[in-house]
Amino acid sequence: MNKILYLLLIFLFISNCSLDTKSGLWTKSEKLDSENKKLEVKIFEEDEVYEKELNTGLKIKLNNNFKENSFINNLSNNNGVINFDGTIDKIKKFKFSKIDNFDNYQPELIFTNTNNLIFFDDRGSVLNFSPDNKLIWKENYYSKREKKLKPILYFAANEKTLIVADSISKYYAINIYDGKLNWIKNNIAPFNSQIKVFKDKFFVVDFENILRCFSIKDGNEIWNFKTEKSFIKSQQKLSLIINNNRVIFVNTLGDVSSVDIETGNLIWQTPTQSSDIYENYFSLKNSDLILANNTIYFSNNQNQFFAIDQRNGVVKWKQNLNSNLRPTFADSLVFTITLEGYLAAIDSRNGNIIRMTNIINKIKNYKKENIKPIGFIISQDKIYLSLSNGRLIIIETLTGKLVEIKKIDNEKISRPYVLNNDMYIIKDNAILKLN
Repeated sequence: MNKILYLLLIFLFISNCSLDTKSGLWTKSEKLDSENKKLEVKIFEEDEVYEKELNTGLKIKLNNNFKENSFINNLSNNNGVINFDGTIDKIKKFKFSKIDNFDNYQPELIFTNTNNLIFFDDRGSVLNFSPDNKLIWKENYYSKREKKLKPILYFAANEKTLIVADSISKYYAINIYDGKLNWIKNNIAPFNSQIKVFKDKFFVVDFENILRCFSIKDGNEIWNFKTEKSFIKSQQKLSLIINNNRVIFVNTLGDVSSVDIETGNLIWQTPTQSSDIYENYFSLKNSDLILANNTIYFSNNQNQFFAIDQRNGVVKWKQNLNSNLRPTFADSLVFTITLEGYLAAIDSRNGNIIRMTNIINKIKNYKKENIKPIGFIISQDKIYLSLSNGRLIIIETLTGKLVEIKKIDNEKISRPYVLNNDMYIIKDNAILKLN
């Protein structure tokens, strides 16, 4: 009996003690801890950002015949491929009052079906310019107190109506031809997203992470879809796309949701951020969502670039790239530009990086000036990238080589827009027409 008790005590001692690894004697819990540590290391390594040049000599030729839609305000998939011959000989200015906090803006430029330009100034006035630089109308629907708040306006339009939602909780509709107010309403929270128009409805996300569907006719809410609230706010507009009677959007937690366009019912939801986001981030900078071939492409705040099946929300692949710029799909490739200035061409089918070229390091004093990419568009043979120091750089799509650097301004400029072979870039007190 004593012998049995003695053996039992030895067994319990061994089972509950962690011996030195050199002894070769490990407890079960020790083994699990070791495996977890290995797993943590592996995960950390997988999350490391890929930042190095790859296949810089590889030539990429885009064969698609890209056609630009003359009325481009309601692009459901945020596409950024255009037809542009690259001629930039002169600059024409459409001037407005200076926007003091322009560094925090992601301005959207609206083109009407008559090729007019619609934008806003620092006090919430909506401006309509003709193609030849004449002010057609200017309207402001804010009180003196509201003007002092300097609201940021978000736009969308159909052929007759301009929809506006803002950073101080107002939303309203304007006749696009004369600027007259159709209706104006207040939301319970400010807005911070793109606006998408579909038939007689428009869709926008507010600061409560709620997707709201409104009637264009009268502004009444038709339905809303609530996602998890968060103290984390987005540093740039949240992104929406529309496809196959679905609204797909991303919230400030990085959750991508697909919602039925008629009912507001959830179809699927895919998280793209880990739980430590609450510990490490107070604001997000997700890229815009884009849609091509039933696949959603975007990058999140944790240095991951995703391809998600828009039919079911399944993640097809992800790549470790730290971009917050709107990507662009062309042929079978997805293009993005990282925060450090690397142009990446990615195989859309599997996520493999085909070519990666550092394009910003060729700019003099780029590290000293802390130059950051702002946004880009792609023609068939050129890539046009706006920078935070007011430069527009032109890159050859075929080789990834830097072709030219054009000084547009001394400070931040917006991403380029193209209409009828003219390029438009927004600065803090004017829209610049380059042709």
